Amino acid sequence: MKLIFEKSVAGRRGVTLPRPDVPKRAIIDGKYTRKDAAPLPEVSELDVVRHFTNLSRRNFSVDTNFYPLGSCTMKYNPKFTEAIAGFPGFTELHPLTSHLGQAAMLVQGALEVLYYIEQLLAEITGMKEMTTEPLAGAHGELTGIMLIAAYHRDKGNKKRFVIVPDSSHGTNPATAAIAGYEIISVPTGKNGCMDMESYKAKLGKEVAAVMLTCPNTLGIFNTDIKEVAELAHRYDALMYYDGANLNAMLGKCRPGDVGFDVVHLNLHKTFSTPHGGGGPGAGPVGVSGKLVDYLPVPKVVRNDNGTYALSEKKPKSIGRIAPFYGNFAVLLKAYAYIMLLGREGLITASERAVLNANYCLAKLKDVYELPFERTCMHEFVISASRQLKHGIRAIDIAKFLIDRDIHPPTVYFPLIVKEALMVEPTETETKETLDRFVEVMREAAKLAEDDPEILKNAPTNMPVSRLDEARAARELNCSHI
Repeated sequence: MKLIFEKSVAGRRGVTLPRPDVPKRAIIDGKYTRKDAAPLPEVSELDVVRHFTNLSRRNFSVDTNFYPLGSCTMKYNPKFTEAIAGFPGFTELHPLTSHLGQAAMLVQGALEVLYYIEQLLAEITGMKEMTTEPLAGAHGELTGIMLIAAYHRDKGNKKRFVIVPDSSHGTNPATAAIAGYEIISVPTGKNGCMDMESYKAKLGKEVAAVMLTCPNTLGIFNTDIKEVAELAHRYDALMYYDGANLNAMLGKCRPGDVGFDVVHLNLHKTFSTPHGGGGPGAGPVGVSGKLVDYLPVPKVVRNDNGTYALSEKKPKSIGRIAPFYGNFAVLLKAYAYIMLLGREGLITASERAVLNANYCLAKLKDVYELPFERTCMHEFVISASRQLKHGIRAIDIAKFLIDRDIHPPTVYFPLIVKEALMVEPTETETKETLDRFVEVMREAAKLAEDDPEILKNAPTNMPVSRLDEARAARELNCSHI
């Protein structure tokens, strides 16, 4: 009873409890401890529950609002995959079991999932083999560049540069730089793709790789992609595929078939696993035959008797790039998603993603500027440059969408488009949802002409209205008094 009482009053003001025996080295120096009780509010449990419940209702998520966040692909996460990932047979496994001799027979189901998700992703991308270790898309990028570096190092190649288009995701040049390469940027041509003449001029024997996504961040498929790859391979430069936009071409075009040597996948963007706060992530990497020897270890292998095991028999491997075998529960969700949809279902998902994007684009291009007049793939970029003459910018339109219960699209990216609004509806949205989005976007364009102050003051129905974001970034203050 005494122990229970002491726990119940611990932390209340004015209550001093006996200090447990703690080694001196673990006791905080007195000069760092407060002398008076912290000025914390005394509130009831009911008030706390109501506060956080009501706060959560202000959150935007795919479960509550339309979320057309271009490039980030905020796909709906089907609930059945969450249920499967929560099966006790998976959640109660110890990750070391598979390395404990005969105990590996207790985790055959998990190893089989890892084995087959690699096989499925290799088939979908046209790669020879995959690794599921990377813990996010950016981590997959770094893994891919490390594989490229290992390949060139093994061959004795003297390579210094990585080519990226100026429309690339920011992680592409950042990843290459982290790996020690210098960046060569290639401008976008009039067709919305990497300018081929500039690309040819910048290729050379010191180029290690060409990093790009296809379709690109403008939502445009590069019809010159096979030539891009052929030219790179003449210099023994490798082709790196940023898999962020694979959702546009499942079953239609495999990166490996058009000349890519390395592919990283963002499972949340293409295979409907959680994104952002719903994570963690996963960024599997696939390679062509010339890079198989450098893949990370351990690797799941299938024995002659049909059982599964982990092998580290890759003497040229870049080694481990993550603890254990990646984010297993995320991989499990992607595996379930792929198995449910099957080949035809995945193809249909891409077709609908492309259809939804083109539908919205067709409905908006008369009121917003279209920087490149081409059929888009799964996403498109429009510009608010027409609205600038009324003093309205892309950020104003984005804030107005919040007032209409729609999450803003990506703004000001790619950087090559002035006042960019990057929209990705995904395949799971209904025509009714798309029509409402179009209606609100057209309303914003009309308000820019008739009553721009409404846009400049948005959002008005949130607890916090317009923030000075530049000042907040420059004068970061994390305290609250």
